[in-house]
Amino acid sequence: MHIVLDETAMAAAGQGNVLASRLIHRAHGETGWFLYAPSCALVEADRARPGTAEHLAALPGITVLDLDLPAALAVAQQETWAAAHSQHAAQPTADRPEGAIVATTMPKRWEGLPVRVLDLTP
Repeated sequence: MHIVLDETAMAAAGQGNVLASRLIHRAHGETGWFLYAPSCALVEADRARPGTAEHLAALPGITVLDLDLPAALAVAQQETWAAAHSQHAAQPTADRPEGAIVATTMPKRWEGLPVRVLDLTP
């Protein structure tokens, strides 16, 4: 299971969202569960809730995704960096041929976009 946390999911995890906490716990303790934190979304989450970036980056079950050239080109074409980097990270890759699911507390934001969504709304 490959899951990309958008900035709303990251901020929710810092606020004690039970569903986000369960994802983090599974990624840390279960084989085959992977959580990704796109760096642009991590910055926005930290702006919304200071300390979020440092906390999430320290967790062993979360992989922080750098803003490499393909991601930067994708970000340049979108309205917000956080959403664009999250959407880019969810696209299929050699490691994730089916892509990843975007975990969010704002599922309507992703309507009409080519991503699968996991609603973390309490």
